[in-house]
Amino acid sequence: MTVQGKTFIVTGGAGGIGQGISRLLVERGANVVSVDFSEDAVKALGEELGDKVVSLYGDVSKRETAQEAVKAAIDTFGRLDGVVNNAHASKQAPFVDLTEADWDLSFNTGFVATRNFMLEAYPHLKESRGSVVNFASGAGISGQQTQAAYASAKEAIRGLTRVAANEWAKDGIRVNVVSPLALTEGVKAWSEAFPDMYQATLRNVPLGRFGDPKTDVAPIVAFLLSDDSQYMTGQTLMADGGTQKMY
Repeated sequence: MTVQGKTFIVTGGAGGIGQGISRLLVERGANVVSVDFSEDAVKALGEELGDKVVSLYGDVSKRETAQEAVKAAIDTFGRLDGVVNNAHASKQAPFVDLTEADWDLSFNTGFVATRNFMLEAYPHLKESRGSVVNFASGAGISGQQTQAAYASAKEAIRGLTRVAANEWAKDGIRVNVVSPLALTEGVKAWSEAFPDMYQATLRNVPLGRFGDPKTDVAPIVAFLLSDDSQYMTGQTLMADGGTQKMY
């Protein structure tokens, strides 16, 4: 499995799971355009990883951010081989308590951002016969309480993924989904806000722990970006320690 010499865009690429993905891809010889809403984090990551990374501060919900990321990949590295749509911001609350702003936040940073980056990358992915990795969540698959906006956006992303996988197959572009369970800063904050729910989730993990972004989730993303997964598209891969069973 190799991503050596390939170029990928990673949204939310300077924190949590996205940071783990960015680090692993660079370690394996890839170039990365890391897009993140935290200017300090994305700048620090770029300084650490050097000229294999282009750091881009921006709001992923805006189409122009996707345009800038694609342009940065082509201008800097001369190619684009894949997009990892990892970024997603959301607020947790019971369904009846979610505001319009809460719904907009989740859908704009999740579904709309995924759509925009896919559309902007498409011409270049068609040329490279590249790969898209989108992100789902067990919250959507199981219907986790307090996660209505997040779960809805994640399931919309899965629907879009299946359609794009069928439509883009003729272009040699593969489109898949990873559904992770990882101990990120966001999950830590959630565990503190909803400790009973966190413990209940942890008890349901057959492997007995939350995953590590870099060592548990990122390698699965790298596999989907590599040619080793060339006969796989439209699939949801569960990187969750066995929590969700997809039959």
